[in-house]
Amino acid sequence: MNSTEKLIDGSDARTEVLARRGPVPEPAPRRPRVGTRVPARVRILGWLLFVMALAMLAVGVAVRTILLADVERDTAVALEQEIGEFSEFAATGRDPDDGLPFGDVADLLQLHLQRQYPDDDEILFGYTDRLLRQERSGPGDLVADAAVVSAIVDSPDSVGSTQTSEGEVAWAKQVAEPSGGGQAGTFAIGILVDRERADVSDTVRVVIGVSLMALLFTGGIAWVVAGQILAPVRLVRRTAAQITTDDLSRRIEVDGRDDVAELADTFNDMLDRLESAFAAQRQFVDDASHELRTPITIVLGHLELMGDDPREREETVRLVTDELDRMNRIVEDLLLLAKAERPDFVHKQPVDLETLPRDIDAKVRALADRDWILGHVGTGSVRVDPQRVTQAVLQLAQNAVSHTGPGDRIVVGSELALDRVLLWVSDTGPGVSSEDAPTIFERFARGTSASPRSDNGGAGLGLSIVRAIADGHHGAATLDSRPGAGATFGLDLPAR
Repeated sequence: MNSTEKLIDGSDARTEVLARRGPVPEPAPRRPRVGTRVPARVRILGWLLFVMALAMLAVGVAVRTILLADVERDTAVALEQEIGEFSEFAATGRDPDDGLPFGDVADLLQLHLQRQYPDDDEILFGYTDRLLRQERSGPGDLVADAAVVSAIVDSPDSVGSTQTSEGEVAWAKQVAEPSGGGQAGTFAIGILVDRERADVSDTVRVVIGVSLMALLFTGGIAWVVAGQILAPVRLVRRTAAQITTDDLSRRIEVDGRDDVAELADTFNDMLDRLESAFAAQRQFVDDASHELRTPITIVLGHLELMGDDPREREETVRLVTDELDRMNRIVEDLLLLAKAERPDFVHKQPVDLETLPRDIDAKVRALADRDWILGHVGTGSVRVDPQRVTQAVLQLAQNAVSHTGPGDRIVVGSELALDRVLLWVSDTGPGVSSEDAPTIFERFARGTSASPRSDNGGAGLGLSIVRAIADGHHGAATLDSRPGAGATFGLDLPAR
C-alpha cells in the first residue's frame, strides 16, 4: 500500500493536523459556590411567616393595649358612678323611720350599703368611728383587712390605688357630713383591677393561640401553593441540569399564563436557539470535515510523494494550489452558511426594484460567454438586503453558467406582484430531474442529470447559500424545471 492509499483513511492526516494545532486548552474551572443555597420555596415561606408573625404580634399588642385602656376607663367610670350615686343619696335621702333627713351618718352609710349590689370584683364599705360593711364579704374579704381600710380612709386623696393580697385595688371615696352636726363618715368603693387585667391577659392568650393556628394553617397553604407556583422553576433547573451538548431536545411543559409560565416559555425559546446554534455548529463541522477530508488527503499525499524532479515539483505545486483554492472556496461558503443563522445576516433597506436587476445584469455578463438577456423588470420600491440579493442572483447565474455552454441563453428578470418581489434566472440547460428537485437546495447536493460540462469542481453549496439568503428575508428559493427544457431558479421574497 503506497502513501497516498494510506492517507485515504484520514487517520494519519487527522493526527498531523492535531499536532500542528497544539494542545487543546482546558476548560475554565467552574466558579465555586459561595455560602449555602436556600430553596426559593423555603425563603418565600420564611418571609411570609415572618411578616405574618410581625403582623399578628402587632395585633396582639394593639388588642392588649386597647383592652387595658378600656379596663382603666371602665374602672374610672364605675368609681365615678358609685360616688355620684352616694352623693345624690346623701343629699336627697330620707330616714325611712321618720321621713326626715338622716341625722346620723352611720345610718346613712348603712342604708346605702344595703341597697347596693356590688360585682364580684368590687368592695364597698363605710367608715365613721367604726367599719360599716355589707353582709357579702367581697373579693377575698378585703374589707376585713384593716390595712386596706386604713390605706383608703386615711389617704388625703379622693381617688387612688393600693396593693392588697388580691392584687391592686383602685378606689374612690366620698366624705359625708351630718346635717345636724356630729361625726362625719366616709363612703368608699374599690375595684380589683388585677382581675380585669387577668381577663385581658386571657383574651390576649386566646388571640395569640388563634393567631398561631392561623399562622400554621397559612404556612401549610403557602407551602403547597409556593410548591405549585415554583414547580416550573424546579423543572427548569432539572431540565437545565440534564441538558448536554448531545441532547438539547428537552423542553418544559408550560401550563398557565403567569410570570413563571412566561419564564418557562422564555427558557424553551432559549433552548430552541441553543439547539439551532449547536445544530448549525455540528452541521458546519460535519460539512467541513466531509468536504475538506479529500483535498487534505490529496494535498498531503502529493506532498509526501513529491520527488526532486523540477517538472514533477511544479506539477505537484499546481495540483496542491488548485486543491487549496478549492478548500478556501468551501470554507468561505461554509462560513457564509454559518453566518446565515445569525439575526444580523440580512440588513434590509429600501431598494428600487428597477435599478437592482439592471445592476445584477451588468455583473453577470462578466461571468462567462453566454447570451445574457435582461427580461421583465419590475418597478417599485421594495425592502430587501441589496447585497445579499445580488449575491444570491449571481450564485444562480453562476449555476446557470455551469449547466450551459458558450452562446446559450440565460435570462435575468424581476417582478413585483402585490406584496411579493420575484427575481429569477432562467437557462436553456438540461434542467433538473424530478428526483433531484426536492434536495437541490440542500448542502453538497449535486444533480444526477447534469451534463458533463456542469462539473466545475464546486462543492454543491451555491444553491444552499441562495436558500439561506431567501430564509433570511423570510422568503423562499424556487425552482421551475423540466428535464431537457432548462430550469428557472428564483427568489420569492416579501416586498415589505
